[in-house]
Amino acid sequence: MTRLIKGVAELVAEAEREIETLTAEQALALHGRPGVTFVDIRDVRELQREGGIPGALHAPRGLLEFWVDPASPYHQAAFARPDRFVLFCAKGQRSALAVQQLQRMGFGPVCHIGGGFSAWCEAQGPVSRAD
Repeated sequence: MTRLIKGVAELVAEAEREIETLTAEQALALHGRPGVTFVDIRDVRELQREGGIPGALHAPRGLLEFWVDPASPYHQAAFARPDRFVLFCAKGQRSALAVQQLQRMGFGPVCHIGGGFSAWCEAQGPVSRAD
């Protein structure tokens, strides 16, 4: 059995010390504003099953760095806008790690929703359903 040097909890805690985390209420106040793009990094099956934040760009976590990098053949033009990017996942762990990685790449401004989509729903944020 492999012994880990660091577990997920420690990695997420380290990321949280380096990044900006919004509460769901702060994110709600930004939703729909010009110059702000919400980015859903959950798996497509989560999005289909649970719905999402209306107007959010879907960028699967496994492709995010490739979509952000203008030198990548997979670059997505939406990430070239001078927007503030607000990432979220289900609970806020994957998005914390993703924001940390994007910041290390020099991408930004970027932050995430603490507690993720679950916190958004608990704060009664709008939810769109996949049809």
